[in-house]
Amino acid sequence: MADVRAALPGDVPAISRFGDVHVRAHYAPLIGAAAAAAQVRDWWNETHLGAAVAGGLVVVAEDAGELVGVGQRGRSAPDHVVYKLYVHPGQRGRGLGPRLLDALVEQLPADAGRLYIEHFAANERAGAFYEREGFTVDRIEPSATGDPALAVVWRVRPLTT
Repeated sequence: MADVRAALPGDVPAISRFGDVHVRAHYAPLIGAAAAAAQVRDWWNETHLGAAVAGGLVVVAEDAGELVGVGQRGRSAPDHVVYKLYVHPGQRGRGLGPRLLDALVEQLPADAGRLYIEHFAANERAGAFYEREGFTVDRIEPSATGDPALAVVWRVRPLTT
């Protein structure tokens, strides 16, 4: 079983490689190769990830020394948001996604009343997972390109204490 823990600075290169390999491959058929490459370039680079890890915003899952999952949270104005939640394709369906999500929730301040998560409209698998985890659609932001696959679905879940 994979271990889930807070990411450390030494994890940043492996997290960046994980994004390059798995995120690009996952998104290319959904949103196109160029948009998938942009996601990896903008959000999975070592500078961005290093800052998030230093801020205590990233959790990872490891199995036998291999990185098999990543979660990252942040803020959008006053709201807490999960910006990354990815599981290695070979590890899906084993409960790792909920464990990563729980690890991110555990990091939130005690007074956090709700948690947002966002995903591309084309990522229907993610949408179904988030619904199972209690997130409901709050709003959908159309893509600036007009491509409906690139619309961003924002979901929210109340947090209980």
